[in-house]
Amino acid sequence: MTAHGAFHWNELMTRDVKKAKDFYGKALGWTYEDTAMQGDGMYGTYTIVKSNGEMVAGMMEMSGPMFEGVPDHWFTHLAVDDVDARVKKLKDAGGKVVREPWDIPNIGRVAIIEVPGGAMQGWMTPAEGVK
Repeated sequence: MTAHGAFHWNELMTRDVKKAKDFYGKALGWTYEDTAMQGDGMYGTYTIVKSNGEMVAGMMEMSGPMFEGVPDHWFTHLAVDDVDARVKKLKDAGGKVVREPWDIPNIGRVAIIEVPGGAMQGWMTPAEGVK
């Protein structure tokens, strides 16, 4: 498992996954594996990005009202030892919860947060065996 507080996962949030796949495939030699997003209001295709056969990131299509006005961007997740406990501490430290913790089967438990100053990121307790 990724160490507590370390960068764990990055996702490209884009309105044109096909174009992004073509660009990064040509520029960096990335390959892809598409999978279905599951549950909690997130449906569609999630793309696993691989470099030299290793999973290194994800891509997903931004669609729907929650992404209105949001530009394409890379989104970072930090590994935390207990996302629920850390979210409570985040509030005491002046942060804000954008999306309360939820489970992603076989991936982990995730929350979307905003730190003082406005930067947003994901905090994630990876599932057992997830690196």
